[in-house]
Amino acid sequence: MTAGDDSLGRRAEAAVARFLERQGYQIVGHNLRLGHLELDIVARVDTTIVVVEVRTRGAGAWTTAFGSIDGNKRSRIRRAGERLWQRRYKNDTSVDRMRFDAAAVSFEGDEEVVEYVVAAF
Repeated sequence: MTAGDDSLGRRAEAAVARFLERQGYQIVGHNLRLGHLELDIVARVDTTIVVVEVRTRGAGAWTTAFGSIDGNKRSRIRRAGERLWQRRYKNDTSVDRMRFDAAAVSFEGDEEVVEYVVAAF
């Protein structure tokens, strides 16, 4: 998300949640805090838990939304995902794996455009 614009971030996350629901995913968490770490969206599809990092950038940004997910950010998301797995899903026999996806959202007037990458990292 663009630093300092929580409302834009919330709009982007809501757009991705709607996108996922249309694809048959069940949203199981938004802005999930795990200590000092946070996951934007946690969803489920079949036996897979999907952690989704949501990014958006304005027209004047120096990098793309996907480009803003650097190695440090990926590491933090993976640590948060591992923490979630250990606390919630490790012993859940209805779940067999976790996947890390990424979504980039842009807004063109009233229209929202979601670009989505499965197994992004």
